[in-house]
Amino acid sequence: MMILNLFFMSVPFIMVFYGLWSFVLNRKHLLNVLLSLEFVMLGIFWIMVIYLSNVGMEVYFTLFFLTMAACEGALGLSLLISIVRTHGNDCLNSFSTLQC
Repeated sequence: MMILNLFFMSVPFIMVFYGLWSFVLNRKHLLNVLLSLEFVMLGIFWIMVIYLSNVGMEVYFTLFFLTMAACEGALGLSLLISIVRTHGNDCLNSFSTLQC
């Protein structure tokens, strides 16, 4: 039972680490950046669910966090669509922030 509990506590931290690692190393396309950010958000959500269920608190805050993560995902996808329509692709090297 202790090994299973350790597994459930270590996997979300590994998810957050790999999501941040992917965010730093794979910044070629905007879609890859958005997917790595969503992976980090799912890891943080899993950490919050485990922590709040172990403490015995209500998990309504996790629903609020999940709602904010969904709004962030929708905003990122709308930004992706806008950039693809104006620039033709989602490659981050093809446009500059000074140009917009």
